[in-house]
Amino acid sequence: MKKIGFLSFGHWTPSSQSQARSASDVLLQSIDLAVAVEQLGADGAYFRVHHFARQLASPFPLLAAVGARTSRIEIGTAVIDMRYENPLYMAEDAGAADLIAGGRLQLGISRGSPEQVIDGWRYFGYQPAEGESDADMGRRHADVFLDVLRGQGFAQPSPRPMFPNPPGLLRPEPHSEGLRDRIWWGAGSDATAVWAAKRGMNLQSSTLKSDETGEPFHIQQAKQIRAYRAAWKKAGHTREPRVSVSRSIFALVDDRDRAYFGHSGEGEDQIGFIDPTTRAIFGRSYAAEPDVLIEQLRGDEAIAEADTLLLTIPNQLGVDYCAHAVEAILTHVAPALGWR
Repeated sequence: MKKIGFLSFGHWTPSSQSQARSASDVLLQSIDLAVAVEQLGADGAYFRVHHFARQLASPFPLLAAVGARTSRIEIGTAVIDMRYENPLYMAEDAGAADLIAGGRLQLGISRGSPEQVIDGWRYFGYQPAEGESDADMGRRHADVFLDVLRGQGFAQPSPRPMFPNPPGLLRPEPHSEGLRDRIWWGAGSDATAVWAAKRGMNLQSSTLKSDETGEPFHIQQAKQIRAYRAAWKKAGHTREPRVSVSRSIFALVDDRDRAYFGHSGEGEDQIGFIDPTTRAIFGRSYAAEPDVLIEQLRGDEAIAEADTLLLTIPNQLGVDYCAHAVEAILTHVAPALGWR
């Protein structure tokens, strides 16, 4: 059995061919899609965070709105770039959104990805410490965030507060109990997956990672997941970790599917560079008739290793089509693979 949700990058463009032509369109359609997939029986609505781009950027208002409109599905991110974040303010926002959602947040965080602008985090007021890289800074922010989410007081109360304080040191409020166990790390390499395991975070593995062995993407990703689980066990954590992978998967069940994705072929992994020195491997997309698709997906070792599958959706095609694409996987593919 697997949890199956969607992952939206929240693109918008003023093109007449897009169903999402503004930020307002994307935000409102994201809420509507989450409601629709919950009704279809899917398990999650996840959103990507990109700054300085015509994409979703500030996740917590959206997560809170989705939480208020739904009752069952998990609501998450994949991922929030921690280089841009004030960990304490983020803990307040996350706590509020999680309480609105009734404890359903699943927050994916990471050190970030290639950006639209040079060193965009500097414009947000952050700068690496001496001897620290921007990735180090992102991981430092993550450590502070995780520590604050434990809910322990650390701030000295004023002797003349505006309102009465509870006894002892104070913490950011509101605090949502249990959210600390629902933080995921988006790992782009085996080493960062192990780092996340040691810190007790769940693992999000995307459609790209550092090309560390030259093997097919799904094999490298499966090895990453096994290394993560081994590190988790060695760290002695008491709960079971969770692991998600994301994929572009389209079952061709009607003429719309064939028009949009029927000519994309079987697809192959791609090699590229996410920065001047990091060679990356990008996982293939899947688009085929359901019977063919089922056999292709049986061979994906990383999907087999994960407990959660996030389906990347073409959000500019609109809510109705994206809901249809998710429903086609739930109905025509997932049962045959034992995911349902």
